[in-house]
Amino acid sequence: QVQLVESGGGLVQAGGSLRLSCAASGRTFSSYAMGWFRQAPGKEREFVATISWRGETTHYTDSVKGRFTISRDNAKNTGYLQMNSLKPEDTAVYYCASAASWHGSSWKWESGYTYWGQGTQVTVSS
Repeated sequence: QVQLVESGGGLVQAGGSLRLSCAASGRTFSSYAMGWFRQAPGKEREFVATISWRGETTHYTDSVKGRFTISRDNAKNTGYLQMNSLKPEDTAVYYCASAASWHGSSWKWESGYTYWGQGTQVTVSS
């Protein structure tokens, strides 16, 4: 079992920044890849970014490339999502998730992740 708790969400103006954190407990955090997903009102949950076990590989959805940065600190059992140049369309509940392994492009799908946090709200005002 891995327990994940997100924090760092809030209200920010367009162009601003936020850093989300995902604190993990339970099994060894470094054994799991970590991903961020988001769900906007009335929309399905979508992939945002993911990072491999040691942090050497990352993937991003096109809409956040160049603005968001995913990272992790295995010594602190914590993952991060630095979000810069935020836009109103980034407004959503953001979830972190962990995956024991990647298979092909499983990192971009919800089904590729086993454990999920409860989510943190990010609201970007125009």
